[in-house]
Amino acid sequence: MKIDVDQLAKHFAHIPFQVEGVYRYARDPGVPHADYTDSYPGFVFPLTGKVQFQFNGTPYILSPGKVVHGGAKMSLAQKMFGKTNWEYILVQYRICDAELEASSFSHQHFELATGHSPRLIELIMRLWHVYNQRGGISMFQTEMLFRDVLNEALLCVANRQNSYEPHALFERVAQYIHEHYYQSLTIASLAEQHNVNRNRLSYVFRRYAGMGPAEYLLKYRINMAQEMLVTSELPVQQIAQTVGIADPFYFSRVFKKQLGISPTEYREQFINNPC
Repeated sequence: MKIDVDQLAKHFAHIPFQVEGVYRYARDPGVPHADYTDSYPGFVFPLTGKVQFQFNGTPYILSPGKVVHGGAKMSLAQKMFGKTNWEYILVQYRICDAELEASSFSHQHFELATGHSPRLIELIMRLWHVYNQRGGISMFQTEMLFRDVLNEALLCVANRQNSYEPHALFERVAQYIHEHYYQSLTIASLAEQHNVNRNRLSYVFRRYAGMGPAEYLLKYRINMAQEMLVTSELPVQQIAQTVGIADPFYFSRVFKKQLGISPTEYREQFINNPC
């Protein structure tokens, strides 16, 4: 079943809920197969392998890159694919308001196509570890982490949906570059951050910027360096590091290639001709 991720986000933003259990299941050593889901709704986060679950007769393939939601007390069937191992984490939750619970998404089964998100996997593993600890702090951390997990999952889905619109993807990545150009960015990290592959990222930048993302990032860094050269007295080497270029010799070389003069000459030219 398809779900409106924006409506789902609004739902969880306005409805009180809490974690009832976090469980990790695997084919080996395996767990008994149930004919119905438990008394609480839950999200299934696949970690490895591939298995099919049917909620009330509707099949869902559980594999990394997807999150599946099942309602409470639904009929459940399971189908294996060969002898491959599989593993997933189930997070059950409870709606704390009986009136709101009656009209909530908790009675539905649906799938969220998150794509491969290392951060989502990291968060869900942390949630599982924290839940299995004792004490009030771990209970508090469990509730906070579950919300972080949901937030990351919903963002992954939204980003993947937006990535199908090339111009929206370009605007989003370009804005990210403008805000983080001074950090150690790579094309691989930009692609992973926005849940797209490198080829698609290169395509949209060449289409809307006339250059690849690496060249776009470098040009933006040089533009920021130009501004710093005429508005500050920082040494050239420090300016290079400030805009995210660690090697001052490389910085000077690409600066001269882009503007025709060295950073020092550019600064002197401005000082001599301030208008």
